[in-house]
Amino acid sequence: MSFTLHGFGVSGGIAIGRAMLMSHATLEVSHLTVAPRMVDKEIARFEAAIKVVKDELVAMKETTEHAPAELSAFIDIHTMFLEDPELVDKPREIIRERRCNAEWALVQQMEYLVHQFEQFDDAYLRERKFDVVQVVERVIKELLGHPSRAVMKAGKGLKEETLIVVAHDLSPADVISFKEHRFASFITDVGGATSHTAILARSMAIPSVVGMENARSLIRDGELMIVDGQRGVVIVNPDPRVLEEYELRKNQIELEDSKLKRLKTAKSQTIDGVEVQLFANIELPGDVPEALEAGAEGIGLFRTEFLFLDRGDMPDEKEQYEAYKKVVKGMAGRPVTIRTFDLGNDKDIHPDASLGDRVKTNPALGRRAIRLSLAEPHTFQIQLRAILRASKHGPIKLLFPMLAHAHEIDQTLAALELAKSSLRGEKIAFDENIQVGGMIEIPAAALAIGLFLRRLNFLSIGTNDLIQYTLAIDRSDEQVASLYDPLHPAVLMLLAHTMASAEKVGIPVSVCGEMAGDPKLTRLFLGMGLRIFSMHPSQILKVKNRVLKANVEEIAPNVRRMLRLEEPGKLREALEKLNA
Repeated sequence: MSFTLHGFGVSGGIAIGRAMLMSHATLEVSHLTVAPRMVDKEIARFEAAIKVVKDELVAMKETTEHAPAELSAFIDIHTMFLEDPELVDKPREIIRERRCNAEWALVQQMEYLVHQFEQFDDAYLRERKFDVVQVVERVIKELLGHPSRAVMKAGKGLKEETLIVVAHDLSPADVISFKEHRFASFITDVGGATSHTAILARSMAIPSVVGMENARSLIRDGELMIVDGQRGVVIVNPDPRVLEEYELRKNQIELEDSKLKRLKTAKSQTIDGVEVQLFANIELPGDVPEALEAGAEGIGLFRTEFLFLDRGDMPDEKEQYEAYKKVVKGMAGRPVTIRTFDLGNDKDIHPDASLGDRVKTNPALGRRAIRLSLAEPHTFQIQLRAILRASKHGPIKLLFPMLAHAHEIDQTLAALELAKSSLRGEKIAFDENIQVGGMIEIPAAALAIGLFLRRLNFLSIGTNDLIQYTLAIDRSDEQVASLYDPLHPAVLMLLAHTMASAEKVGIPVSVCGEMAGDPKLTRLFLGMGLRIFSMHPSQILKVKNRVLKANVEEIAPNVRRMLRLEEPGKLREALEKLNA
């Protein structure tokens, strides 16, 4: 019987193949009462299981040398959780106080921690609840005497290229084991854009769908499947006509992708001669080769917070300097825009000092990004000095997140001057004329854009946060995700106002949010006056293809008329005509 499932597409394209189910351990453990004389033995059993799993992860870390850098980081996350008192000490207390079995105590604490992570506003941090579950699952497997590594079942005679991995979730251990394989696709019941599966899928450039809820229980081994990574659709046992249609679409996509590769060295310029810059967004120094392979003209956004996350200490100035230098040298003279850490109060840079503090009910509106940097001047100075030092190796532009007030800009520039002064005093070289910019991701910043234009050298629009703050929508919350609308008239008004205001005074402005990498919006942005796009490397050639076929002189009048529309339906109709 044919049926269709829906989830979140995290890596585009179409895959056709046979299901390969990946087993997973159940977390539904029994609640047993332990005799008083056996409590110490139960705690010892728990501690032994923790040690075994931790040793496995340490050994596994040694195998990640040639894997994507993010995967090694996920191994570190799991190791860190196994050292966290909240996951190690609390179950001991539960065992002793309630005289229960270790499995049940561990699950009780896991449920508490998962609830805490679900309160976080930041999508990346909220998804770390899956890491907690995966760590607990490995420990429980050990307690129950089951193998810790997931087992995969596949039909005989099937090639890896025809297999679609179906799992409840993928842990770092699973991901590492896949690094030498070439599967057609991954689909999972849980996960989001920053899950292990999503990262692996994008690094392997294979279509994948996550967050399907019950795919693992509905799909059987060997069943024929179609995975549409663009639409987030999975079709199981498709009828011949549907299969034929998707095979044709798959061939067309592959042909188009092969043609796009020819555009890598082409100059990014419209038909009427308007030059456009296409930059890449990166998260770690290891992302530079992918950016270069995609033909990026530079790095438009280096998210430095990934150097800070999921570790028990702060990276010192030397460590940061080496990371920034690696990116700058890797780009070989191309410009690199480095954003200071955009870290929220829900993930304190000094976790030990914040133990016991209450979790903010709405951390997105709290002490995060530049607010946190200004509140931690010593830490901020370390990062500023490291970035400045790296600027002697190539062109760096310094970008500050979440600015809203004039005094924030002034305080930030004063902090930068202090870092420059300290380096001068130590006779350490840096670029004295380093360009300084600000993120436009709060409606107040877009509306009071003059404050920024008078103080900064360039602007970068973060559309992800701008949309969320404008519409009061968390796009990672499945209950309201349908209301997240990049084409909302208010969003377009803010974008157009920012670009027009910057153009009047000759200040460069870029877009670095997800909207920049959406080919359907390329013509719209060109007509609005945008000339600098920054996106995930995988999207660069697709956007370049749209740029090469565009005529700004023809597009601009249509876009101006389009921006006067307020009805969503009419806006979408106008966009379709613009792209026709």
